[in-house]
Amino acid sequence: MSAQANRVMALSEWEDRWKEGKIGFHRAQVHKLLENNLDKVECGRKEIRFFFPLCGKAVDMKWLADMGHSIVGVEISEKGIKQFFEEQDLAYNEEAVPAIPGAKLFKSADGKISIYQCDLFKFSSAVAGKFGGIWDRGALVAINPRDREKYASLLVSLMNDDCRYLVNTVEYDPELYKGPPFFVSEEDLKNIFGGGCVIELVQAMDGFEEKHRSWGLDSLTEKLYLLSPKAQ
Repeated sequence: MSAQANRVMALSEWEDRWKEGKIGFHRAQVHKLLENNLDKVECGRKEIRFFFPLCGKAVDMKWLADMGHSIVGVEISEKGIKQFFEEQDLAYNEEAVPAIPGAKLFKSADGKISIYQCDLFKFSSAVAGKFGGIWDRGALVAINPRDREKYASLLVSLMNDDCRYLVNTVEYDPELYKGPPFFVSEEDLKNIFGGGCVIELVQAMDGFEEKHRSWGLDSLTEKLYLLSPKAQ
């Protein structure tokens, strides 16, 4: 990680990307890795509370809600949140969040999807409880490398004892591209989550797309890991 260790993206930079429509990280379809491995999170359970860190306008939220699960997301960009509800044709309400000054909560009219507009690191289980499932498609790889331990400790604090957490990482030559998305190896994952979670590699796939050539890359691998809390 040495080449990327000091790379820092400010929250304002992420907001600017949304304002300028530079959201190449957004996918218009449900992620195949989630679709193929949802059973590993559900484990036969119904009506799971799912947490989506740095959710953007992920269509996966509506897909899971339509199956009867409930969703709580956190996203810094108000524009991204409003686009989600508008594009999914969902009526929503907006309210303040007393526990987080300056934050807003956008909630679908049916109550199934709630998205907090705030700095992720100001969010906690005191605000919205704990979760039985987590889908992390572009969050860990977007967090500044120096903040990873803080991120891991927040995520572990949001997990119920029976929580199943799917995290999607990317691997490429970090000497060639400064990120984000940042390079996250299995060793990195074990370093930050190994103390509190059992970690299992579920699937690896070639994630290289033509756009990655403009990053200076000629290969990129996506990996999916399943994390579950260690018995206390």
